[in-house]
Amino acid sequence: MISILIADDHKLIRETWTYILNRDSRFEVIATCSTSEEAVKMSKEIHPDIVLMDINMIPFSGIEATRQIREVSPETRIIGVTMHSQPAFAKKMIQFGASGYVTKNSSREEMVNAILEVSKGNKFICEEIKDLMITENATDQDTVSAVNTLTEREMDVINLIRKGSS
Repeated sequence: MISILIADDHKLIRETWTYILNRDSRFEVIATCSTSEEAVKMSKEIHPDIVLMDINMIPFSGIEATRQIREVSPETRIIGVTMHSQPAFAKKMIQFGASGYVTKNSSREEMVNAILEVSKGNKFICEEIKDLMITENATDQDTVSAVNTLTEREMDVINLIRKGSS
């Protein structure tokens, strides 16, 4: 069973994901929290397999919380979950130690797939972000800021993932 900590500042989001995930025998939501500070503290204490981390948190961002969680609980894998569909946020989360990134536009099936893949040690980026990354890189590579661009190899990997490769 995959143990999960949900870190989101919206109670309804925490309760809904807890309900959905606990109905699946593969998952157990072992804790929820509403601040980035609590997420780091709880990760250090309970070492969940997965943290579903909202990016917009207080007192510091979910991106910074991701960095701190990786320090205090290196075996815990983190999936950024956010309303932001800009590739820059996804890239920043991955740079700070996240293993996955899913927008709040993603389906339940995509979230479940993200948790399963990340728990196996794989990276996961939702379809919405992959499509934006490919479009962004293909249409305006010279003018996109450095934080938004991917290396040629990263683009190759994304294209392989989109084609179904592991």
